[in-house]
Amino acid sequence: MKAYLIYKKKIQFPAILLFIILFAAACSSTKYIEDYQSIVKEVEIDSVPAQFKEEALNYVQKDIRPAPKLGINVGLYNLFYGLFKIKSIGNPAPVLDSTLVDISRNQIEKFLYSKGYFKATVKSSIEVKGQRAAVNFTAKPGPAFMVNKLSFDIADPKVKELYMKKRTEFSNVSEGMQYDDDSLATERDHIYEVMKENGYYDFARPYVKYTVDSNLNASKTNITLIIDNPADKAQHEQFTIGETNVIVAPNADGFPDSIAVNPRIFRGVRYTDLSKRFRRNPIVRYNFLKEGDMYNSDNENITYNRLYEMNVFKNVKIDYLKASDSSNRVDPVIRLIPQKRMSNRIEGEVPFNAGTVGFTLSNTYTNNNIFRGAERFEFQVKGGLQSRTGQGKSIFNDVYQRDFSLSANLAVPRLLLPFDIPMMGKNGMPFTTFSTSYVYALQKDFFVRRVFLSSVTYDWFETKTKIHSFTPLNFEYRFGGLLLVTDGPDPIVNAANEELIRQNLYNIQLLDRKDITLGIKYTYTLNQNKLLQPKSFIYFRGNMDMAGNLINGIASLTGGKHNVAEGDYGKILGLPYNQYIRPEVDVRWYKKLGIDRQFIARLNAGVGFAYGNSTSVPFEKLFFAGGSSGVRAWQARTLGPGNYDRGKRILTEESRQTLYGLDQLGQMHIETNFEYRYKLLNKFFGAQLKGAVFVDAGNVWNISAGNPQPETYFDFKKLFNQIGIGTGVGLRYDVDYFVFRFDVGLKLKDPQFNGSDQWVIKKYLSGGQEFKKDYYITHSPENYRFVQYNFGIGLPF
Repeated sequence: MKAYLIYKKKIQFPAILLFIILFAAACSSTKYIEDYQSIVKEVEIDSVPAQFKEEALNYVQKDIRPAPKLGINVGLYNLFYGLFKIKSIGNPAPVLDSTLVDISRNQIEKFLYSKGYFKATVKSSIEVKGQRAAVNFTAKPGPAFMVNKLSFDIADPKVKELYMKKRTEFSNVSEGMQYDDDSLATERDHIYEVMKENGYYDFARPYVKYTVDSNLNASKTNITLIIDNPADKAQHEQFTIGETNVIVAPNADGFPDSIAVNPRIFRGVRYTDLSKRFRRNPIVRYNFLKEGDMYNSDNENITYNRLYEMNVFKNVKIDYLKASDSSNRVDPVIRLIPQKRMSNRIEGEVPFNAGTVGFTLSNTYTNNNIFRGAERFEFQVKGGLQSRTGQGKSIFNDVYQRDFSLSANLAVPRLLLPFDIPMMGKNGMPFTTFSTSYVYALQKDFFVRRVFLSSVTYDWFETKTKIHSFTPLNFEYRFGGLLLVTDGPDPIVNAANEELIRQNLYNIQLLDRKDITLGIKYTYTLNQNKLLQPKSFIYFRGNMDMAGNLINGIASLTGGKHNVAEGDYGKILGLPYNQYIRPEVDVRWYKKLGIDRQFIARLNAGVGFAYGNSTSVPFEKLFFAGGSSGVRAWQARTLGPGNYDRGKRILTEESRQTLYGLDQLGQMHIETNFEYRYKLLNKFFGAQLKGAVFVDAGNVWNISAGNPQPETYFDFKKLFNQIGIGTGVGLRYDVDYFVFRFDVGLKLKDPQFNGSDQWVIKKYLSGGQEFKKDYYITHSPENYRFVQYNFGIGLPF
């Protein structure tokens, strides 16, 4: 080990130095261009009004925009192209092109004109020194023209009435405002949408025009909004919905040349299923194009989205046929091409940490249409092993943990209720989900745990941004037991196990407990649909998990009394029932800071509180800190609770191995994260490479009585002393549909230590080798990790 460290030190510094030299050389882009060429290092736009300066820079042609001063796009491109002739990483340096400079000058001038500076002129100048060019655009914007008068020339009186009635809901065009082309274009789009939502099937954007008269004094302009009539008609015609044809293709290959449609029409819908795989009602339930209704493009979009969200059709297409008579009716034709019905997915992973390695393997069978009503059925079998390493044995000879689970889920695309809810599904697809699972966990010589879970959940959308999830029935049946020997033939082992139980009595009692949970859950989510959008918004998710109140209420009415403090619990089916409340909130503030830059602040907090018939929440309801979506400088389940120090509380290496991941849980948790996201590379092997800088803080605590470790309890006066703080950087490889994530977390403050020793960053900066050696003596087999690596798919929050 010592020889390895010496070798590492000898190699590490020269390797880093060599990379810095190569990268610095690559950043000198002039050696990759001809002698007569120059690299654009600077672009300035002078005298543009401050509110438009950043937007004006977007009109500079991309090929002459200088690379950011702190960016690495050009350096990496030159490095990889110079060494390996690879062009898929980074971007080449911008080479000066006078033609592109003139195009940019003209575009900036047009941009200023579009913002009301009708007399604007822009001049360009170029200064070259040593193959490095600076481009300067100087604007003379002149006066900003204001809208003096806004008038309307709308030939169709019904269209005019509709527009004047609706314009207050969307219009940004008014007298007294500064002229703005974008506002006029947005107004045209809104007019188009209003017309299409109110029966005007044939309406098109070119019908909306403007005349602008700027030949007035005092920098003012008059605008006339014009909505023309069709060239061959005296007015715009409104259409109603006629007969709807819903046709399902025979298979995933599409439709045959000729189709024999169903002769029967029921409630305005002719349903033809050439595949013979789908029942009528589950499909036509989400057709919002109703016979006799006015044509509305919103209903078309909703129908399209809901049919896609059923996850049984790979293609959805909606066309219209105009009636052959003069009835102003359109007949929708909905063509559906089914996707593959069944699939089977095998997945595996290799989890590892200090001193352990393992693997999990799962097989998931999916049927997207099990009862011919787009019901999604999933059945999963999953198993895993965890083994200790570094003991001089084969990993298969020291397997200490085994896990196995079976689960089945049935998701029905509707709310299964005894009554009908009008327009359910208008804002999103509702689901009723039936779930059941069996989980088996065995930790060698410690415990065996079996849990049976079953639930019914309703999910629905109140609006596009507000989502509700309600579980009226959540049943959990836990049974198992401890395998620790306290009365065996070896007194040393007996004593060690007794001490282990005494020091960790609270969590160990939970593992040994046999009980039943019968409760309800509710979750409210706000703005989940905005999470992947680079905008400014607030995200909220609140969850409430309650159990035992109904049973306890019935027991109270029937006169049942129990003394929980003495171990006399109320029972159902012969087992104690749990009674607790567990609220949890996740609040995030997303702030857009410009193109491809965003700041996120997050607070995630929760508490599990047992009362009534319980003195503790179930083991699975406890919280943990750390992990790839929490305080990222710590591995999951290795931070806290409070000021807990494993080395002081668990005195033997075997006991620390036995309790790994089980002793650092709590009934309360608070985590906060601050993350700045930005773009690193526009082009990185066909995708974008983005970066992140973050600071995380948080911990878990105990709050219920019965734990023999006072340092694990929450104390508001000592809150800062009990918080773990980490920082780090991350990379996100963004391929549009998903994101590969790699974060490196660095511990700044570790609450397991005392006083100023909590600031472990000082140890890290001063070498830390002696500190890590001392830590290993008292915490083996765990090494102290200043740095934690996290891999994941998707953003952390």
